[in-house]
Amino acid sequence: MRSMFLGGCAATALFLSQAVVAEEGMWLPNQTPELAGKLKEAGLEIDPAMLSDLQAAPLNAIVSLGGCSAAFLSPDGLVATNHHCVYGSIQYNSKPGQDYLTDGFLAKTNADEVQAAPGSRIYVIEDLRDVTSMMNKGVTTKLDGLTRFDKLEANRKNLIAACEKQANRRCDVRAYFGGYTYYLQQQLEIKDVRLVYAPASGIGNFGGETDNWQWPRHTGDFGFYRAYVAPDGTSAPYAKDNVPYRAKSWLKIATTPLTEGDFVMVAGFPGVTQRLQTAAEVKHVFDSVYPVEQQLRADYSDTIVKATAGNPATQIKYASILKGSDNYKKKLLGEIAGADAIGLMARKDAADTAFRAWVAEDKSRTAKYGPALTALDRNISEANDARVNALRLSTINRSQLLSAATLLYRWAKEQQKPDAQRDSGYQERDRLPVSERLAQLDRRYDAGVDRVIFDQALTEYRKVPADKRTTAFEAKLAEIGVDRLYADTKLADSATRASWLNKSPAEFEASDDPFIQLAVAAYPTIIADEKNTKARSGRIQAARSVVMAGQLAFAKSQGRTLYPDANGSLRFTYGKVTGKVRDGQIWTPFTTAEGVVAKHTGRGEFDAPDAAIARLKAKDFGNYVDPTLGTLPVNFLSTVDITNGNSGSSTLNAKGEFVGLAFDGTLDGVVADWSFDSSVNRTIHVDGRYMLWTMEKVDGADRLLREMGVN
Repeated sequence: MRSMFLGGCAATALFLSQAVVAEEGMWLPNQTPELAGKLKEAGLEIDPAMLSDLQAAPLNAIVSLGGCSAAFLSPDGLVATNHHCVYGSIQYNSKPGQDYLTDGFLAKTNADEVQAAPGSRIYVIEDLRDVTSMMNKGVTTKLDGLTRFDKLEANRKNLIAACEKQANRRCDVRAYFGGYTYYLQQQLEIKDVRLVYAPASGIGNFGGETDNWQWPRHTGDFGFYRAYVAPDGTSAPYAKDNVPYRAKSWLKIATTPLTEGDFVMVAGFPGVTQRLQTAAEVKHVFDSVYPVEQQLRADYSDTIVKATAGNPATQIKYASILKGSDNYKKKLLGEIAGADAIGLMARKDAADTAFRAWVAEDKSRTAKYGPALTALDRNISEANDARVNALRLSTINRSQLLSAATLLYRWAKEQQKPDAQRDSGYQERDRLPVSERLAQLDRRYDAGVDRVIFDQALTEYRKVPADKRTTAFEAKLAEIGVDRLYADTKLADSATRASWLNKSPAEFEASDDPFIQLAVAAYPTIIADEKNTKARSGRIQAARSVVMAGQLAFAKSQGRTLYPDANGSLRFTYGKVTGKVRDGQIWTPFTTAEGVVAKHTGRGEFDAPDAAIARLKAKDFGNYVDPTLGTLPVNFLSTVDITNGNSGSSTLNAKGEFVGLAFDGTLDGVVADWSFDSSVNRTIHVDGRYMLWTMEKVDGADRLLREMGVN
């Protein structure tokens, strides 16, 4: 499509002449000193030390949404993130006749800003510190797997409890390099989160699943929340008299146009990568796990579509669930295809072979790392054997009432223990999040749809060999019957569901609610399976932590610096604005307004708002024209290294200024979760200029523009 390119042979020659700089790595802030020289060489203009300072911009402006990333763009708690990151809150506030999913939402004043979905949070980073020595206190090689797991977990909970003695803090301890090191991440937890603005679906989700993970892309994937606190400035749940949070730092909107070849960086909270896993783990996932998981996801999406067809009310209720499932099923297809395209297994085999050869070359290294490698291989083989069955068994939890009943009974059982001895997720610190999770069902549940989903899940569940299934659960289900499950349960009622949070195990065991009876029947098997998993996890941690110490030493011997796999903690990554050449295709770095008009059909996924199309056709681009392109940029590509969880991450220029939001990768590059390849890896960003243009010219969000210092 010619309108999506810079135009003609001259532009192609310009693009081909650009050197592609792809910098692999999701770096911890404390690794900045090792990278300072590379950062400056790549084009960073601010002092690299600023990227290790969590008390000042830019990193102090970066926040987590507990699954997405975001950033403050004003001192009054205004947070920019992706449209798909606020999608759950748009859905939660929508209903027939008030369809914010389709029409968008804009609060004209602070008073018009609405509560985000239950459980929404804004987490402001305050500290990320090494606690390895405290985590390893009392952990010795003499401990068996379960005892080791329990000791590490007890140490972790003690550290979290000490951190959370500070009011309104949410703390967590995460493993890095397979448990070779541990860091505690401390964040201010803001509980009153409100939806401020989200453009219409025809901008925020333009192209839908058809364009998802694709280039060229023309999606205005952005939205805004605001953080609110009590009048005295402390974090508090929603209350009408709460006030906007005063951010310590916020990002400045760039005024210098972003161009091809420019340095960019992204800071956020990437979720999970598996680049440091062994060849055996990777082979099992791609040969056995992913094909099944992808099919399960596809069937789940198809089931929801069929069950909600022709019913706008249920389509709205399940929109967020469906969007998540669709996204992941397509990503899995990309990872499977990408693994073949880059020769993933050959890469992993070569890396494994090189490391093991290095270990074998030296007797001291063989003594130090050899036994751990053997133990790791053995325990990984055991873990692999259980993964596919576990996937199929877990599908029954897609029934939201069964999932709720299981959660509630487990909560009641855990409350019988002292708080410090309860399993993570069931401590007093988790009471509010659990109650909010239960409250979400009010606007995301329909009995008829849930019944269809449960029936489909049971089909998958029964594909697991009988000796691997839960006998007591099946017997109770046969006794009750699926019809009675939905006819006799009271858990669909919000108040009834919430009341069970305060009941004893004995009350659950005496209940005649069929879903609760199922949960009680399944509980012993769940706990037994968890115990086995914990024991195996302890053994794997004991081995992997030693192996990773070896991998770090191996990398150092080669002059390489390793970064840990993503685990939801704060990271930064950097690269260049650049496109890509594929067989028969040239991907230029920017897409433009002309591409939106060309794709617009007025139907389905390509239905942009009339006001947007009219202004684009009239070339009413205001102050947002790119001087090089001669038009309005929409999306751009870069070589920064991201994954899930980076959605909503602010993209910064060399001066640390806001130039857009990362929101996607390309389908051929999602295999980077397992192995980074600079020839295919590209991140897709919504250009800040398209965001500002939409806000000014389409939706009239002038008060937000003024707040951000734009107008």
